[in-house]
Amino acid sequence: MARACEVCGKGFSMGNSVTIRGKQKYLGGVGTKVTGITRRKFKPNLQRLRVTIGRGTNTTMLVCTQCIRGGRVTKLVRQAPFRLPKVEKVAATPDEAVPSGPRARP
Repeated sequence: MARACEVCGKGFSMGNSVTIRGKQKYLGGVGTKVTGITRRKFKPNLQRLRVTIGRGTNTTMLVCTQCIRGGRVTKLVRQAPFRLPKVEKVAATPDEAVPSGPRARP
């Protein structure tokens, strides 16, 4: 089926578009009236996404946002995440470890 999610198969669904006019009674009007009902399509929010499948195989898929948010697909990592370089810790000398001055604790 065209324009459907390739993961869960979600496609469009049919419904009604209801046209209403008039002022509501609680706002001081005489009430609302339905002036027309027409059929319409509710389309899924599909995104074209680069997805990693299996052992490092990447492909482009049409995926709905519910599958993306739910973690059903693994997005392609374009660049390795930034990591801070490791710094060796230097042991403190005894002079630096003991605070001095008028506010130093005994």
